[in-house]
Amino acid sequence: MSGVADFQSLEAVEIAAAVQGGDLTATEVAEASLQRIDQLNPVIKAFTDVTAERALSEAAKVDKAIAGGAVLPLAGVPFAVKNLFDMQGVVTRAGSRINLENLPAASDAFLVSRLSAAGGLLMGGLHMGEYAYDFTGENAHDGNCLNPHDLTRMTGGSSSGSGAAAASGMVPVTLGSDTNGSIRVPSSFCGLFGLKPTYGRLSRHGTFPFVGSLDHLGPLARSAMDLALVFDVLQGRDPADPAQADGPALPTLDDLGQGTDELRIAVAGGYFREKAEPEALAAVDRVARALGTSTEIELPEAARARAAAYVITATEGANLHLDRITSRPQDFDPDTRDRFLSGTMVPAVWVQQAHRFRSWFRAMMREIFEHVDVILAPATPFSALPSGTKTVTLGGEKMPARPNIGLFTQPISFIGLPVAAVPVWLDGAALPIGVQVIAPAWREDLVLRVAYQLEKDGVCRSPVARP
Repeated sequence: MSGVADFQSLEAVEIAAAVQGGDLTATEVAEASLQRIDQLNPVIKAFTDVTAERALSEAAKVDKAIAGGAVLPLAGVPFAVKNLFDMQGVVTRAGSRINLENLPAASDAFLVSRLSAAGGLLMGGLHMGEYAYDFTGENAHDGNCLNPHDLTRMTGGSSSGSGAAAASGMVPVTLGSDTNGSIRVPSSFCGLFGLKPTYGRLSRHGTFPFVGSLDHLGPLARSAMDLALVFDVLQGRDPADPAQADGPALPTLDDLGQGTDELRIAVAGGYFREKAEPEALAAVDRVARALGTSTEIELPEAARARAAAYVITATEGANLHLDRITSRPQDFDPDTRDRFLSGTMVPAVWVQQAHRFRSWFRAMMREIFEHVDVILAPATPFSALPSGTKTVTLGGEKMPARPNIGLFTQPISFIGLPVAAVPVWLDGAALPIGVQVIAPAWREDLVLRVAYQLEKDGVCRSPVARP
């Protein structure tokens, strides 16, 4: 095990190279990951299910395949997934009590199978907000998932375990879902690189839905290169997902080092600065300076975009769970139940207006991207809040904490644009905070290039937490 003594600090690209080159075995890596999980998970609560037997079996197969000359892009890389992904033989919890009564999944979700086929080792399922309707990482059934950088703070949600597991070094990469910000919020609070791809880019087959017209899946990691490595593996046409776009894959790993000099980069002003706390503004300004831009643009009607996203989220989510809400309200997390109940009472005319507005907002953003290539914005209005925080004051106004954590992520996922969240550690700060790097639809290569350049220049970094 001496070769993996510092396992928690190894990136996925480093593990894959070492296993492929014979410096480590996949079995050694799997054992090191399981040891780290055993050590930290009882406190952090990132994992709800640990698939130790499967991980060791997969590791043995990887070692045998490599001995036979196979080349695997994720050779021996441990990964874990938000527990709304199907894992063969494991009940797909989706953060709920009710789902625990379901039969174990008969097969893996498409994206899980992609990672395993590439040599990845599935370590288990991860904590999440109930039915993905959460920004905090607090779950009435499974307890609070704790931020490994400060155990008194939130991880962010709803991909809470995805953030905590990667930030603490239990695994180098995780998968999460993002409907209104659930990859970008934990990335911001836990100091990770996170990628929300374009809506329709990756298959969602084999995952428990939340809001069909807004749900995205994507990776979280401690480096931009790991994001690109995993994103490239995840891509592939899946006939079982009718919502997936029918287009070619977009390889990104080999082009990460192209630089950003020729990119037209702007900072989102107006709405994206009015209710941001000083640390959020400082993080965006630091990234903008590093990229050599002082251009500021307005995203007209961003506040209305967020409101429309709320209407669609509440009504589609309520419709999906209507039978459960009416027959078993006592088995829900009370906060989740009440939001779903409110969604059942939204007038249909509001929903129609929200969808009409989405078409307008998407067209308006296309026009903006005729003049810029990348837009920068805060990922969250503040760094990780203390666990249990109920209210915050933003722009001099006291408001509920839980929904307003996603203040700046919702208008972007509302129209399905690709976004990389990048982690910034301000001078003297005890906690990280994220910045969104936003590009036009289908240009994940741009956001990953910017993320990589910022990491290369030392502007963004994702050190392993030492809880």
